[in-house]
Formats: sequence, structure tokens, C-alpha cells
Amino acid sequence: MKAINIIAIALIVAGGLGLAYGRFSYPKETQEARIGPLALTVQERETVNIPQWAGIAAIVAGALLLIVAPKTS
Repeated sequence: MKAINIIAIALIVAGGLGLAYGRFSYPKETQEARIGPLALTVQERETVNIPQWAGIAAIVAGALLLIVAPKTS
């Protein structure tokens, strides 16, 4: 399988996941205070919203790459 096909399929899958879930979150550690050898850290959850147009654009771009990609044996 050519690299362009793999990229196209990855775009389609990522776009589908973006439309299905709409957001993802990840932990972010911040250092609040440092007193001598003691350090106080806080773990917060950051949430990133994925716009619907971005998911649709990724699916369309992946489909176009699959259709327009040159067919060589």
C-alpha cells in the first residue's frame, strides 16, 4: 500500500472519530508552589473541542486523496 493511501485512510478515520466524539481531554500538570525541596503540583484536565467542519473536511480530503491518487502497479 502506498503512503498516500495510508494518509488518506488515516484522514478518513480521524475525521470520523472527530465527528463521533466531538472532543477529547488530556491531563496537564502545573507546578503551583515550590518551597525548598517540596513541590506542589496540580493535575488539571484540559478539554479540546473538535469542530464539525474539521471532521467533515478531513473525511472529504481523505476521500479525494483516494480518488485522485495515481493508480500505478
